[in-house]
Amino acid sequence: MPVLPGAEPYRHDGGEVGVLLCHGFTGSPQSLRPWAEYLAEHGLSVALPLLPGHGTRWEDMELTGWQDWYAEVDRELRALSRRCAQVFVFGLSMGGALALRLAARHGDAVSGVVVVNPANKVHGLSAYALPVARHLVRSTRGITSDIAKSGAVEIGYDRVPLHAAHSLRSFFRIVDGELPQVTQPLLLLHSPQDHVVPPADSARILSRVSATDVREVLLEQSYHVATLDHDADRIFEESLAFIGRLAPSLGKEGTAAGG
Repeated sequence: MPVLPGAEPYRHDGGEVGVLLCHGFTGSPQSLRPWAEYLAEHGLSVALPLLPGHGTRWEDMELTGWQDWYAEVDRELRALSRRCAQVFVFGLSMGGALALRLAARHGDAVSGVVVVNPANKVHGLSAYALPVARHLVRSTRGITSDIAKSGAVEIGYDRVPLHAAHSLRSFFRIVDGELPQVTQPLLLLHSPQDHVVPPADSARILSRVSATDVREVLLEQSYHVATLDHDADRIFEESLAFIGRLAPSLGKEGTAAGG
């Protein structure tokens, strides 16, 4: 299946500091593309993969599960680590959960983590019905484009395949159990007004990680897809400052890249 226009993966070979960005459930790289390009402009090497089953049509996602999505970002992290002296992992929503698992499992290979509205649980009564419902109903209404900014649109699916949602629920449970293994510096940005992932998920993550270098930032002007919303510039700037503090070589590379 052809990839939806705008949903293509993005890569940039920059300096010795790399960033892997992970997009969300039923979304696509488009939701993080401006962030990735901002980082690339500042001299970073960037990888923003398209997760399996995403970016085409929702029926393709029915055939994939969390193991496929995680395997893709794990591969990308290993590839980035071969080229870069330091690597950071960023993520939005489910991508935040993917980033946190990479940090938990790869240890010192990950220098820091930045997550935006990270998801930790499938909420509501429907979550408990998923094991049965997925065999009776193929999909439910979509969750994309929760954005406060007028005219901003997220490229993703208008339906959520229930087989994939069931797999996502299992993944969240696994990641929740691994959060104490996250010891790297963590920048967590979240929107008080998020109609997809409640603030409780961010609170749970902050309470479970073992990291001591932790910063929480509230995105007061944005909904769930904050990377395309009113607070996008703040996310970009905060994340670059976070890397700059932990990767002293970045400034020199950025100057070299600019010259």
